[in-house]
Amino acid sequence: MTADFLPDRPGAGDRPRRAFVGGRTIARALTIADLRAIALRRLPRVSAEYLEGGAEEEITLAGNRRAFDERTFRPRVLVDVSRVDLARDLLGDRSALPFAIAPTGFNGLLWPRGDVALARAAAAAGIPCGQSTVSNASIADVAGAAAGLRHWFQLYVLGEDAVWRGLVAEAEARGSRALLVTVDTATHGNREWDKRNYLGGFTPTLAARIEMLRHPGWLRSILLKEGWPRFVNLEPFVPGPKRDLYTVAAWSLANMRPATDWRTIEAIRAAWPRKLVVKGVQHPDDVRRARDAGADGVVLSNHGGRQLDRAAAPIRLVAEARALVGPDFSILVDSGFRRGTEIVQALALGADGVLLGRAMLYGLAAGGEAGVARAIAILAEEVRRTMALLGLTALDQLSPSVFAP
Repeated sequence: MTADFLPDRPGAGDRPRRAFVGGRTIARALTIADLRAIALRRLPRVSAEYLEGGAEEEITLAGNRRAFDERTFRPRVLVDVSRVDLARDLLGDRSALPFAIAPTGFNGLLWPRGDVALARAAAAAGIPCGQSTVSNASIADVAGAAAGLRHWFQLYVLGEDAVWRGLVAEAEARGSRALLVTVDTATHGNREWDKRNYLGGFTPTLAARIEMLRHPGWLRSILLKEGWPRFVNLEPFVPGPKRDLYTVAAWSLANMRPATDWRTIEAIRAAWPRKLVVKGVQHPDDVRRARDAGADGVVLSNHGGRQLDRAAAPIRLVAEARALVGPDFSILVDSGFRRGTEIVQALALGADGVLLGRAMLYGLAAGGEAGVARAIAILAEEVRRTMALLGLTALDQLSPSVFAP
């Protein structure tokens, strides 16, 4: 799982094998791949596989990464790029950078109070932070983690309408700036590699428990100090006296809403007074339907390759989506982003911004809040450098003209 070494390249001769940064010092990390290597050394298999894995054959997971190789840049030279402005309007607020932290679940498996650490790092960097319905900290704790945080809440529509209405009301009360409604989970993705670590539910196999002993730092900080993380935002809606991880997880799986349709989005629109975004859109017709249902934007996403295997990479839909809805509808994109050059590709194709999931979680798993801050800094510098090498000084100068024919 550590993926420490890059494969030898043809013609490399006697050149030593290349390796990502060693040890666990996050300050030495030069890339997101370095943070990933540090994180995977620290994590036991149950946590690492949850973070890394995709659906079934993981073709979508790999395809998300390959899609960025389809374009090459055509830079301009002899332009004064001593100052490059990376600020961007994201869902009505000014962000210091053209990306935000994506909402992700079960971060307590990676770092104690991981959701709060993500929020604090985002606030310090001046970027928004999304929080998942299945995060391991309360909406109140994450939204209030740091002064000035632009908090976005991600909603899974589960159970009766009273559940989503309760979550939406709590997010509004806690000052969330945007609501991201995930719509690509009519049923749970088949993540076979993750399942192999468990007997059922969230009970690790004996082999997985023995393997945890090889990671004493993680064991002390997560299991011995914090215990298994809980899905605290769903606990009030689960009937009966037991509301531990296993009970709430089983309830959420049993209460998925395969009958959810556009009428549900319209009802949520009526209940939510701030920015509303439909997350998980993968077809141009659904981009248009989201706009017509009253949404302020969409997130083009295949759930990071964790739902439908063989789904297309969302980066391929950006230009078509922008052409359909014009300049005034927000288009965000996620799935597979690891480099500043990839973020710049999305912006040049017409995206307003990029949501970063695994890239931020590698930082979190490597070093908590400081690791997330390092991940943000790495990508910010890569975006700035890419812009400068393209001969551009502001993000609104980006267009498809930066790509070679």
